[in-house]
Amino acid sequence: MKSTVPMPLKRLALVAALGLAATAPFALGSAAQAEDIRIAHVYDKTGALEAYAKQSHIGLMMGLEYATGGTMEVNGRKLVVIEKDTQTKPDVAKAVLAEAYGDDNADIAVGPVASGVALAMLPVAEEYEKILIVEPAVADSITGEAWNRYIFRTGRNSSQDAIANAVALGQDGVTIATLAQDYAFGRDGVAAFRDALAPTGAKLAVEEYVPTDTQDFTASAQRIFDQMKDQPGRKFLFIIWAGANNPIGKIKAMEPERFGIEIATGGNILAAMAAYKALPGMEGATYYYHDIPKNPVNDWLVTEHQKRHESPPDFFTAGGMTAGIAVVEAIKKAGSTETEALITAMEGMEFQTPKGKMVFRPEDHQALQSMYHFKIKVDPAVAWGIPELVRELKIEDMNIPIKNKK
Repeated sequence: MKSTVPMPLKRLALVAALGLAATAPFALGSAAQAEDIRIAHVYDKTGALEAYAKQSHIGLMMGLEYATGGTMEVNGRKLVVIEKDTQTKPDVAKAVLAEAYGDDNADIAVGPVASGVALAMLPVAEEYEKILIVEPAVADSITGEAWNRYIFRTGRNSSQDAIANAVALGQDGVTIATLAQDYAFGRDGVAAFRDALAPTGAKLAVEEYVPTDTQDFTASAQRIFDQMKDQPGRKFLFIIWAGANNPIGKIKAMEPERFGIEIATGGNILAAMAAYKALPGMEGATYYYHDIPKNPVNDWLVTEHQKRHESPPDFFTAGGMTAGIAVVEAIKKAGSTETEALITAMEGMEFQTPKGKMVFRPEDHQALQSMYHFKIKVDPAVAWGIPELVRELKIEDMNIPIKNKK
């Protein structure tokens, strides 16, 4: 049931409680400005995931540019992007999203990076009855039990990660342990991985969770080694990690191979994949790597990003670009920025991205998309382990469960 408290009062109370001032960079009021299409990027600009956030914002702006042919206009209306910093804090995220929808008159919002932050934002989109495109937060619960009809996600979800990695690692006689962060991203990721492994014949024998700020993994790794060392057959320690303090290098230094245990993990940003150079031949699955997709959108992204930033586009740059393209394509298709028109346009919408075709599934608004089974190759001239494509897992190759129970 919706609250009977007037929306402006709720918004003012929420913002005042946190002592937050409006941060919109554009003044409101003129007739010309009223015609602008206002997009709020509400994301974790500061905090533990700020490296991911920077990529996401660069990608979003490039996606808007690409999809509008460089005009930054849709249907004759100028695109105005308003940045809001969640500080990677759920309570701040709720306040600044309310501020974006209410005070800044944002037509649509995009973000954030952290799954816990995203979960806090979902009810705000429902309260204001405006679209939130979740990018790149991953937890299944975002388009699962916590979902509402105003939520669309261009980022992949935990099940897509899990199914792709289960294809890469899962086979009869394999035993797997997981090490994950103890919050929504890690726990949803392991739950989805467990479900995805079930039909493969592989066994998930150990689940270890640690705080997101863990520096010393000795105790966790030793518990895993003790429980895995006597298991028969091939053995993997599968690591699910986001942000700083990635444990791969530290655990590799503890020589898990003494117990016949191989380290495995999914894709990551280029800086994190420097640790993959110590793991030639490691297999896993990734959401994106710039050399893998072959399509015109990715060609443009790679060329332009290299030209502008002297580096290839990274993991979350592609996701940000995808969100920008989705915004433009939805508004074009709807012919409007009215929420109900956008929902009608976006449900089942197909659009082209750096990964090729994506489709917003009508039932839960999750973007169905390809994933990539890889094997790590080491090149001395490249600063990171290179994920070489083994197999593209296309939309039709993966049965992604619908978990919203709506």
